[in-house]
Amino acid sequence: MRALIGEWLTFEGYEAHAAVGNASVVPHADLVIVDVPNLRAGDAEPLRAVRARYPGAPLIGLSTQLGRSLSSDSSSARRLGVQQLVAKPCTRAELLQAVVEAVGPAR
Repeated sequence: MRALIGEWLTFEGYEAHAAVGNASVVPHADLVIVDVPNLRAGDAEPLRAVRARYPGAPLIGLSTQLGRSLSSDSSSARRLGVQQLVAKPCTRAELLQAVVEAVGPAR
């Protein structure tokens, strides 16, 4: 999924870098797409760590525990501090719409 998302973003003109864990931290990000594996448990700790690493960057959460994607005005997205929660698996169009809403079109 990580490679596919990178391909989608690159094809649309965004610069994309995959970071897995702390070993591959990207120094700066305009947007962070992060896996939210424990959405139902409400565990926001991993998101807090990402937020601390990339302050000011919008976050888009991906979760298999969603029936459909949720915008920033949903209670779950607000509670976790993410711009959007995207259901996983998602379509290319769905992910790109979330990205455009978070940071605008690619330059």
